[in-house]
Amino acid sequence: MTTFDDRENAFENKFAHDQEMQFKAMARRNKLLGLWAAGLMGLSEEASLEYAKEVVKADFEEAGDEDVYRKVAGDLGNKADEVTIRTKMLELLADAKAQLMDEV
Repeated sequence: MTTFDDRENAFENKFAHDQEMQFKAMARRNKLLGLWAAGLMGLSEEASLEYAKEVVKADFEEAGDEDVYRKVAGDLGNKADEVTIRTKMLELLADAKAQLMDEV
């Protein structure tokens, strides 16, 4: 029974770790997306960092990416279309995951 308990604990720990890494990757992706959007809007460095924080906070409104997309799309207006924003979200998620893996 001890081996089974050990395996169960290992799976639970792995699941918790994976969830934490996914959360960190999404938060980092949102920050990078905010910085990208701020660049398109021509914000200063300080304003860009503040805007990136707003994008990260926007992700807590509902599950999924739609809240982040709506925030960025609404703020960018005609500076970027839906395909561009969603493509950038995918690219930046891959970048965020790579950055996290480099830190480990």
